[in-house]
Amino acid sequence: MRSPFVATPHSAPRHRVILASLAFAALAVLIPVLGCKSTLPPAPAPTAQQVLTPPRPNVPPPAFKVFHHDESSITLVTKENATDEEIESLIWELRDAVHARTLDKLQISQKLVDDRKPIVWFHIYRGSKCAAEKYASGAPPCGGSYHAAGDFTYGGYTNHERDDGSLLHDEDHQIQLWNPDIPYKATAPSVSNP
Repeated sequence: MRSPFVATPHSAPRHRVILASLAFAALAVLIPVLGCKSTLPPAPAPTAQQVLTPPRPNVPPPAFKVFHHDESSITLVTKENATDEEIESLIWELRDAVHARTLDKLQISQKLVDDRKPIVWFHIYRGSKCAAEKYASGAPPCGGSYHAAGDFTYGGYTNHERDDGSLLHDEDHQIQLWNPDIPYKATAPSVSNP
């Protein structure tokens, strides 16, 4: 009987196939051990960005008047010495009224807001000195930067109910009052204990 490892003229191709198979199996075992990777590691899961917002103030909003409006913006004017908390309260009051559809009670046209295409901007100013800067022709009354104390926007291209509110200290410093990506839910002002 012949040894299976002795080559004969008829067994040479069979031994080559066996040796090639063994070499391929050895490579298949060595590649993962040596660290060759055919796929990239999975990307880290995106994390939701937490928007830090102040609590809703418990002071009443200041009195205001509609200084100007057109089909996409409404400029409101408050007293010149309105505090940041009063401006924030006014922005929250606008937000509540927009969603409750009660702007007419505030002497603001609900129809104008309902007919927005697709966004309406509320610009809130302390006093009337700079209030014409968004629409008046000629040089801005208070210089080239934006001087509003607060902004509220309602509507959007993909979300018709989106709203956003900000307290403005200047063009580069604003405080977001709520996360605009979270749908509106009616809330009452917080009450502080004396």
